[in-house]
Amino acid sequence: MKLKMRMLSLAALLAVSVRAADLNVFAAASLSDALKEIAWAYEPASGDKLHYNLAASSVLARQIREGAPADVFFSADEAKMDDLARGGLIATDTRLSLLSNTLVIVVNAEGGAAVGNPGDLAKPAVGRVALAEPQTVPAGIYAKEYLQKAGLWKKIIDKIVPTENVRACLAAVEAGNADAGIVYKTDALISKKVKIAYEVTAAEGPKVSYPLAVMKDSKNAEAARKFAAYRASGEAR
Repeated sequence: MKLKMRMLSLAALLAVSVRAADLNVFAAASLSDALKEIAWAYEPASGDKLHYNLAASSVLARQIREGAPADVFFSADEAKMDDLARGGLIATDTRLSLLSNTLVIVVNAEGGAAVGNPGDLAKPAVGRVALAEPQTVPAGIYAKEYLQKAGLWKKIIDKIVPTENVRACLAAVEAGNADAGIVYKTDALISKKVKIAYEVTAAEGPKVSYPLAVMKDSKNAEAARKFAAYRASGEAR
């Protein structure tokens, strides 16, 4: 009986090792914490290993275009995924828009700038406003779009401190290197060093959408599709 159990256990281990895959998941920096939590549940259950490349979606899309071996791309905006789709780089049948988010204005939690509404960003008391790079990084593009709609962009453009990605923007406010910043609400909620001064409503702000897709040339296509399906599941959500 014991021998039989050992053989069954060995067979199970061999089955896991045969199907195990190393998946390269290229994902927006704002997804860092959520994806790390997902890995804790997904890896033991699937036998696959998730390797995250977390950065600004614009940087990740460029890396993929240049041949980086991504299996899955999880972008913070539709535009970067559209770029890869036009280049024939994604398996279009796997594309899903899974998440949304909202923008918030944050200030340092300890004696931060007196910001109660967006118009306060234009006041002399606020000298530096951090944004993720507003020309290429989704969080920065969203923030610029919002500020333009609010009639504030031209008023504060000289105060803008561009950062590498949304987490770097958050860090700038945490460290006191910026008086205020615009980040996703999910980023603000993970930090005890900033406080939300103003939450942009759905009517005021741009639609924030996070699409996911499997890469067309993934060397682990079956495993990548399984991960994409899991990410869309109720458990992962």
